[in-house]
Amino acid sequence: MKALVTGGAGFIGSHIADALLARGYEVRVLDNLEPRVHPRGRPAYLSKEFEFIGGDVRDRAAIERALAGVEVVFHQAAYQDYMPDYSKFFHANVVSTALLYEVIREKLLPIRKIVVASSQSVYGEGQYRCAVHGLILPDARPVEQLDRGHWDLRCPECHGDLVPVLLREERANPAGPYGVSKFAQELASLRLGKILGVPTVALRYSIVQGARQSFYNAYSGICRIFTRAFRSGKPPVIFEDGRQMRDYVHVSDVVAANLLVLGDSRADGQAFNVGSGRAVTVLEYARLLRERMRASVAPEIPGSYRVGDVRHTVSSVARLEALGWKVTKELGEIFDDYLAWLDVTSDPGDYVTPALNAMQRSGVVRRAARSKEAIGV
Repeated sequence: MKALVTGGAGFIGSHIADALLARGYEVRVLDNLEPRVHPRGRPAYLSKEFEFIGGDVRDRAAIERALAGVEVVFHQAAYQDYMPDYSKFFHANVVSTALLYEVIREKLLPIRKIVVASSQSVYGEGQYRCAVHGLILPDARPVEQLDRGHWDLRCPECHGDLVPVLLREERANPAGPYGVSKFAQELASLRLGKILGVPTVALRYSIVQGARQSFYNAYSGICRIFTRAFRSGKPPVIFEDGRQMRDYVHVSDVVAANLLVLGDSRADGQAFNVGSGRAVTVLEYARLLRERMRASVAPEIPGSYRVGDVRHTVSSVARLEALGWKVTKELGEIFDDYLAWLDVTSDPGDYVTPALNAMQRSGVVRRAARSKEAIGV
């Protein structure tokens, strides 16, 4: 059986491609080697056994070539960044998906299943409970509030405290351009899949971590930024107050989720969370990683924030667990895996500072007026 992995040179896509190869699939990879992620071209970890097509998922000719003879598709290609590239989010994430199904229909291709990579970002500011008004899906925190250094959310009705709850699949509420584009991608894929009779599943990834995360992409996250800062003896910057809660999952568990829904018809036509279901504050994450690395420097909390960040985001994984999936990697194992990869592939360049400076210049990173002086953790 032949499988196509779009974005297959990337972090998650390459791991899926490896797993498919190990299962006996013929694997084709379509990737445009986005310069922000792959400035040095095709990565060395990409197997020579893959059929590689250099092309963009927005290009019809590339999609037609990539789909020829394929039976299953893992649509992992996506554009992610903190920069305000609004149109690129929608062209790369939504239009490419519509094009995929359009070509399948026009060519009458016998595709057996499509698994689409979605994101926890479809929940926007998340799901909360008010003691008086029950379940609340709050709007994004306004810049005016964040500029005052007020990080937490309040009930829009009574202004009382809100308590975050685990994110459930039936209540999406995207806020930022990336989240909106991923939810639109989900809707397009699930609805078009139903119309065409092509079983489709969307997987909403939490913060995925592990080997092969790009050194160069500012969006690739906390593990990359903090480990490189600690190793270079520089204090990593924690946004807001560090008490925001996140949900981290190892890439191997994400691969397992993809393979599970590929073979389980019960998942067809639905979206599922893929996370750990466990809340970890950024402060706790930094403390544990610092201890693991025996770093001499401590993170700083200068009172800055990123426009579009959400306060808390931790997913329920009960529905995926009901299909037989479970988390196998703890946070310590995630650290060990990434650090081991860093040992053999380290790039001494500083890619964090230029990215941070660019976000500051564009107004994506701002400093609260009431921010405290930088403090150690």
